[in-house]
Amino acid sequence: MEDYPTSLAEFEARFSTEEECRDYLFQLRWPEGFRCPRCEHTKAWAIGKRLFECESCGYQCSVTAGTIFHDTHKPLTLWFRAMWWVTGQRTGVSAVTLQEILGLGSYRTAWAWLHKLRRAMVRPDRDRLAGRVEVDETYLGGLEEGLYGRQIRNKVLIVVAAEERGRAIGRIRMRRIGSASGKDLHGFVTEVIEQGSVVQTDGWRGYRGLGKKGYVHEVTPLRGKRHAATELLPRVHRVISLLKRWLIGTHHGAVSRKHLDYYLDEFTFRFNRRSSKHRGKLFFRLVQQAAAMEPRPYRSLIGGHHDDIEKH
Repeated sequence: MEDYPTSLAEFEARFSTEEECRDYLFQLRWPEGFRCPRCEHTKAWAIGKRLFECESCGYQCSVTAGTIFHDTHKPLTLWFRAMWWVTGQRTGVSAVTLQEILGLGSYRTAWAWLHKLRRAMVRPDRDRLAGRVEVDETYLGGLEEGLYGRQIRNKVLIVVAAEERGRAIGRIRMRRIGSASGKDLHGFVTEVIEQGSVVQTDGWRGYRGLGKKGYVHEVTPLRGKRHAATELLPRVHRVISLLKRWLIGTHHGAVSRKHLDYYLDEFTFRFNRRSSKHRGKLFFRLVQQAAAMEPRPYRSLIGGHHDDIEKH
């Protein structure tokens, strides 16, 4: 059962103590009751306020162990406040803004928290797109002298898929790819779109052969057309436009190639839940998925290089 606050007042009243936050995490992590992370036994003794000891194997754990909150030195009340702000703002927040809002002592902490939360925004078992789906690629970055067509050097190539819901846009998926080759494009389509769906693309050769992969492939050639690509593939190009606006507006374009995939995940998470009546539902989903996400130590986020932290 979905259970979440629907306003800031409700949030503050409900999650003002560590115990209230831990109880909520317990409910989302173990909705059917405790399950030992080691042996999956369902009975345990409470040890103090934070630990549980498995009745079967004796393993001791807390509700935060093995999640993105693992070994955190900050209170859960602060983590919950961060998740509320991240999901409560329609365009999200930058690390600088989050640091100011939460009163965190360092930019690095705010940056790391946001990247941990972005990793929790995508479920590995999420449903694939279905029905009629538009697919196209775009570049992030400026024009590069001497390069033509789909060649890249410093720019980043991403591929985007958008479901058709009448005249509107359904769910979306997007990913950074190394090239516009058939291998990369086919790999994306087969991973994010259900077989049997109608896949509409332009005439780029990298999409050839999708019909043999179990899709109905509709090609909309752009060469020689008076209409722009935005008219022939309107949904996917609307998504691309909104993505670029979001990267510039919220993050001031200061997103490194190394971390781009996680910003794409955040944009997808927000876009696919844009019609939620209460922003609290996004908070619920994020906490739920954060409780199911394995720990992400700071070093794994930066790859050992502090210089890779974007300053925005």
